[in-house]
Amino acid sequence: MAIFGLGKKKEEEKSGCCCNGACDAESMEKAVKANQEGAFIKVLGSGCAKCNQLEENVKAALVQLGMDTTIEHVTDFSQIAAYGVMTTPALVAGGKVLSYGKVLKTEEAVKLLEKVK
Repeated sequence: MAIFGLGKKKEEEKSGCCCNGACDAESMEKAVKANQEGAFIKVLGSGCAKCNQLEENVKAALVQLGMDTTIEHVTDFSQIAAYGVMTTPALVAGGKVLSYGKVLKTEEAVKLLEKVK
């Protein structure tokens, strides 16, 4: 029998979730899948023409750098906001936001990705 909700606190601590159970099953599944696949580079955006252009430019940059890296296109606004990004498209590599609010040219993407390679 839990007195004053103390038993509930212990259950929350056991969950191991960083958001204390505030996320839904679908978000957790996506996060686990991304971690398993090792998605190193992410393009954040709604899927508009600018976001798609950034993704293409980043793919070209990866070819120039000789990197065989998975690119994940994140369109879920709650996941985008988790990076602190409010203006898309954005580029994330290694969990770090490298650019936001503009479509990088291939050469610009190469320079940024060389730093995190």
